[in-house]
Amino acid sequence: MKRILLPAQALACALLTFTAHAADIAVLSAGAIEPGLKAAAAAFEKQTGHGVKITFNTAPELRKRMESNPAFDVVIAPPAVIGEFASASKLAETRANVGRVGMGVAVREGATAPDISSAEALKRSVLAADSLVFNRASTGLYLEGLLKKMDVYAQVEGKTTRYPDGAAVMEHVIKGKGQEIGFGAITEILLYQGKGLKFVGPVPAEVQNYTSYTAAPLASGKQQELAQQFVSFLAGPVGKPLFVAAGVGD
Repeated sequence: MKRILLPAQALACALLTFTAHAADIAVLSAGAIEPGLKAAAAAFEKQTGHGVKITFNTAPELRKRMESNPAFDVVIAPPAVIGEFASASKLAETRANVGRVGMGVAVREGATAPDISSAEALKRSVLAADSLVFNRASTGLYLEGLLKKMDVYAQVEGKTTRYPDGAAVMEHVIKGKGQEIGFGAITEILLYQGKGLKFVGPVPAEVQNYTSYTAAPLASGKQQELAQQFVSFLAGPVGKPLFVAAGVGD
């Protein structure tokens, strides 16, 4: 005799089948693309039913995490860092360029915005500021080099505060005082805009620095097929626009 499932029973069976096949992938990513990656991961979860667990770190911390045999399926980092991991045979062959992020300037809400209309104006503003705040990650390393090229680093080093990541920079600026200028990835600044932070704008085009980010599955990952599917999704017609909307450009 053929068994007929009632609607509720059919739904329960479908959910059990779905749960049995759903899986989670673990992603290790640079923090500057957090807004875009979270949006893309949510879209991937909705479309596929699989979960995405993300750990964010700065580029230097990514290297440390990858020195051991990390329990991740996908890593997202600047191309140079991805190249290092590939040379160490830590990655599968699939790659996806998720976009690039520029450097911006921020002050706390209510503070006077510095003039950053040109490289020369930025130089004057940096010298006139009470203090400067930036990170020790990719953005901060570039800014340190830029200040040295402008021949002002020796003059401003004593009024500079550095943090390991962009989030700590933004929190410092929000709670700061006087004419304090914060620098960071534009995406990170936008996360705090309206929460006590004001986005002044990108640094001048002639001294702008863009950091690109590439996604790749790990060779040691437990979810190889799903990881490759996720990496392709990030650069595809659904994932890519979500990065762009979050300030991660092409």
